[in-house]
Amino acid sequence: MTFAQPYFLLLLLLVPLLAWLKGKHGHEPAFLYSSVQLVKGITTITRSQAGKLLPKMRWLALSLFIIALARPQFGEGHAKLTASGIDIVVALDLSGSMASEDFELKGQRVNRLDIAKEVLEKFIESRVSDRIGLVAFAGRAYIAAPLTLDHDFLRQNLERLRLGTIEDSTAIGSALSAALNRLRDIPAKSKIVILMTDGQNNAGQVPPLTAADAAQALGVRVYTIGVGTRGTAPYPQIDMFGRKVYIPVQVDIDEDTLRQIAQRTGGKYYRADNAGTLHAIYNEIGRMEKTEVAVNKYLNYRDVFEWLVLPGMVLLLLEIIFSHTVWRKLP
Repeated sequence: MTFAQPYFLLLLLLVPLLAWLKGKHGHEPAFLYSSVQLVKGITTITRSQAGKLLPKMRWLALSLFIIALARPQFGEGHAKLTASGIDIVVALDLSGSMASEDFELKGQRVNRLDIAKEVLEKFIESRVSDRIGLVAFAGRAYIAAPLTLDHDFLRQNLERLRLGTIEDSTAIGSALSAALNRLRDIPAKSKIVILMTDGQNNAGQVPPLTAADAAQALGVRVYTIGVGTRGTAPYPQIDMFGRKVYIPVQVDIDEDTLRQIAQRTGGKYYRADNAGTLHAIYNEIGRMEKTEVAVNKYLNYRDVFEWLVLPGMVLLLLEIIFSHTVWRKLP
């Protein structure tokens, strides 16, 4: 067991001090008498045990609440796992053109980003032993998820990717560079980048072919995917009446550059105009050579503060009930 916010435990040091100060101050008298002789007959009566028990219940409840504030957690820490020697970083285009709806999923028209996420999620589920990372890019490139075996965490980050969250443009060279930085210092027999885009490089400081040369030097194979149908694609817009309408836009994928990137690094270029093509890419990756390595997987911890809050509430409630019923006292 561990505590997510252990500094709250320092408040426990105040509990005995507060109890001592309250006991030293004593209680205000219920009645005032001009002479103690008037109550001489009851001065020898001993105090009820309830007078000692009720305050203890209150202080114990307070202590439980303080421990709950520190967020106690149970978990398995980390464990040694055997993983594949393949490290994969997927660079996914989030530029505005990815909103074009030239794909179908379950009979419904969907945009390019949705189909890419759908196929990628299935790929992640099938690669249980691979470390996978995620780069999101448009006008800039960002790390959406580091290389990890925690595929639940990876899928959560994939689901959070939305169009319009990064300034629009297409920085292919920057995306490839960001992916290479994730793989550069990682010892693995196979290092792979899957770069998915539907446009041409028009932003960023790194030319795509320069990034490809860096990938070749690092021994990283790059699989490039041009996402989109050929010719024109339906791009959704909202008209003046609030209706969703489509306008045809030209599909403009720089296939020559994507093909050169793949060739220089020993990968392969694919034109993905349907979901089946995307699945074919990942099937080919599955046929690559693997090697077994031992890695640490850090597991999630589960909060159990409610185990302390509930007994604390029960104690506090019982203290209130007893003090007004069976152990009722004078004001």
